[in-house]
Amino acid sequence: MNVLARGYLFFLGITFLVSCQESADQKLPKIGFHEYVDGDTVYQKVADFSFVNQDSQIITNASFEDKIYVVDFFFISCPTICPKVTKQMLRIHDRFKEEGRLKLLAHTIDPKRDTVGRLKQYASKLGVDHDKWWFVTGEKDELYEIADDYFSVATENPEAPGGFDHSGRIILVDWNGIVRSFANGTDPQEVDALMKDINVLLKEYDSERIKNK
Repeated sequence: MNVLARGYLFFLGITFLVSCQESADQKLPKIGFHEYVDGDTVYQKVADFSFVNQDSQIITNASFEDKIYVVDFFFISCPTICPKVTKQMLRIHDRFKEEGRLKLLAHTIDPKRDTVGRLKQYASKLGVDHDKWWFVTGEKDELYEIADDYFSVATENPEAPGGFDHSGRIILVDWNGIVRSFANGTDPQEVDALMKDINVLLKEYDSERIKNK
């Protein structure tokens, strides 16, 4: 069973846990595979990456140091779910526009057509803060591989609308690069719940910083 298939099974198993998370403990579950090292639980992190954003800046894991971030996968010419997902990402952008601890990251899955110039036009047309929401491109294989780390789907499929398969999932990642929550990006109610999870994670972020001082 490959990583993506195992990821789906894992998500099925933790969906109930995420939906029933009690707000009182102010912590979200850590999602992903884990192992035990010297008595500590070590969770899977998003692999190292390097992409180029709409302003020709190199975006890497280090770009999210001490930040939490929200991720999705899209392509500009998508004829199906991408406009719906982008609309929900825009809601998140607007809700947390002044929140310096949160970033948004959108990966194109069509790097051949979605050049840096096109991504810049796309971001400008949405009217978003270019320092808040990064639209990135890069090598096709690297873009598709990183989707696995986010338990998402990104692959070419000539029979799919627009020529690509993608899940439409929006994923929340913490300051350590660990996935903490997710939502169906075509469902506004699920995105409402994700925004509540963002607030929970921000509180956890503050608690961790106080504890480690």
